[in-house]
Amino acid sequence: MLTDVRSGAISPDEAVAQLRRLPFTEVGDALVDHHRALRTGVPEAIYGPGKSPQHCVDIVGELLANGSGPVILTRVVEAQRAAVLSAHAAYGAPEEASNTMAWRLPTMDTSRPAPRILTISAGTSDVPVVDECVLTLRAYGFVPTRIVDVGVAGIHRLLVHIDAIQNADAIVVAAGMEGALPSVIGGLTGAPIVAVPTSVGYGSSLEGITALLAMHSSCASGISVVGIDNGFGAACAVARMLRSSP
Repeated sequence: MLTDVRSGAISPDEAVAQLRRLPFTEVGDALVDHHRALRTGVPEAIYGPGKSPQHCVDIVGELLANGSGPVILTRVVEAQRAAVLSAHAAYGAPEEASNTMAWRLPTMDTSRPAPRILTISAGTSDVPVVDECVLTLRAYGFVPTRIVDVGVAGIHRLLVHIDAIQNADAIVVAAGMEGALPSVIGGLTGAPIVAVPTSVGYGSSLEGITALLAMHSSCASGISVVGIDNGFGAACAVARMLRSSP
């Protein structure tokens, strides 16, 4: 903004008007955090559950109109999705994957090698969690590789990817049932691993609690574990790890 004032692209009065909206703006019941990227390196994301379609329209609109980075809306249902697409068509179609939407994805910097990030799921039922993670990582400037349905019930499906696993800089692993896949991958690579328990599985999986406890009890040392179904949180963990490394 200061550069724009200096160049004459915006007037001082326009800059003051923008500053009035910082560091946050009250939008109905929400306080939209415009300074989160400055503090943490990643912008605020919008969590869909519990919000009305109009809440989603208003918050997405505030970030699109008065923010400057990517805008991420997670866990949307069809009514929220339809309302947001209708209200903000002028900003172009967002990227969508499963129940996650993202606007203004950054242009990837091809002038230097990108971190090699894998997002892996044990089964196809875990794909919405993987997609949430992938789209969040893309919004944060990374280019992850997506590998799905390689769980321990057919371990040979995983082993065909052994070279990619051993060359990765970071890996996100989503698994339900007994949650064994992160332990297997943790024994194959020294890269940081973020494990995501999912609420997928039969009765004794307890909607992800069994996988969560198993991942916390992994015999593969140093695995990080996020909450059940939290693909977004896994992406944020990877972003923090890679941005803090030299």
